[in-house]
Amino acid sequence: MSKALFEAAKRAAAQTALLPDEVRAAALCAVADAIEAQSADILAANAEDLARMDPQSPLYDRLRLSPERLSGIASDMRHVSALPSPLGRILDDRTLPNGLHLRKVSVPFGVIGVIYEARPNVTFDVFALCLRSGNACVLKGGSDADASNRAAVTLIRKVLAGLGIPPETVTLLPPTHEAVGDLLGAVGYVDLVIPRGGRRLIDYVRDHAKVPCIETGAGVVNTYFDRDGDLETGRRIVCNAKTRRVSVCNALDCLLVHEARLSDLPALVAPLADHQVLLYADEAAFAALQGNYPLLEPATPESFGTEYMDYKMAVRTVPSLEEALAHIARFGSGHSESIVTASEEAARRFQREVDAACVYVNAPTSFTDGAQFGLGAEIGISTQKLGARGPMGLAELTTYKWLIEGNGQIRP
Repeated sequence: MSKALFEAAKRAAAQTALLPDEVRAAALCAVADAIEAQSADILAANAEDLARMDPQSPLYDRLRLSPERLSGIASDMRHVSALPSPLGRILDDRTLPNGLHLRKVSVPFGVIGVIYEARPNVTFDVFALCLRSGNACVLKGGSDADASNRAAVTLIRKVLAGLGIPPETVTLLPPTHEAVGDLLGAVGYVDLVIPRGGRRLIDYVRDHAKVPCIETGAGVVNTYFDRDGDLETGRRIVCNAKTRRVSVCNALDCLLVHEARLSDLPALVAPLADHQVLLYADEAAFAALQGNYPLLEPATPESFGTEYMDYKMAVRTVPSLEEALAHIARFGSGHSESIVTASEEAARRFQREVDAACVYVNAPTSFTDGAQFGLGAEIGISTQKLGARGPMGLAELTTYKWLIEGNGQIRP
């Protein structure tokens, strides 16, 4: 069964790549209109999924759709439709001494497979970015969001068919472990696989994929409050980075605070108490917070390097910028890191030495997002270094080929 699906997706990719750019853009607008017009159907399917999940689970918010969120999804899709085409860009253009003319031109990958968990918005985001960049997509969502994903793909396929675009441009696989294996082994059909989820999913895909893959999603995120950090700036940044949405990969997991600022630590984290954030503090931070913060536990070695995806956060005291950098190098995942400081020297050193896809100065890591970066949407946050890195938008969903024109030259 899966082989037939992959064959159909490959045929659809070849046709999608040849569509005029304005046709692909118009199709996205048509899907965006349908999302808003048929929101009741999508929300009803989403309600089925929500009924199976504990509302106290930190994943519940990621799974939940609402009229406002669907409106935002439609808006993002229209934004993607209005972006410049990523295809046909001339990346290099030169003429060799022998007269051969070389051009390096951006083209689609072909078929992109995406494995993701309880986030039905990803279904729409991946489809929009893949279609706009001339790719077909094969989706493997989690069982938690299966009803939502099926409703989304049914809607998309109906719109595409009505426009004469192959419905197989988007394919949803069953939410089974066997489907993951089929996708990872689809050599000759799938050109790229992107996992969006936790470390366990990413490690599994990397270890078992027979097709190329890009690692995305796992975010162990730190923010360092420097000895020269502004307290009010730090309060806003730490609270926003931790509490805006705790279940996403750019959420803050560990606050590093310079030991010279321990007296300011209670004020720095005070806004977190309103959101019931539990802090795991090292010995020095615990002493500074005891009696000054309501939800407090001693940190253990496992407190650091953990992606919480919940209203929980570690706090560690460091004696210097060097120690903060060492902590990030050891425990960070290469996703997003931030420093709060008024020191230009410290800021520049942090930017230079932190090895992560996104490095912030005096801003929260919650901005690590394709839409926030002006990409319209994202297919994931790449934490690797080969190829795409950071939020992956339209340009990151293309590869390139060389076009060579001659007039009869031969190689000696």
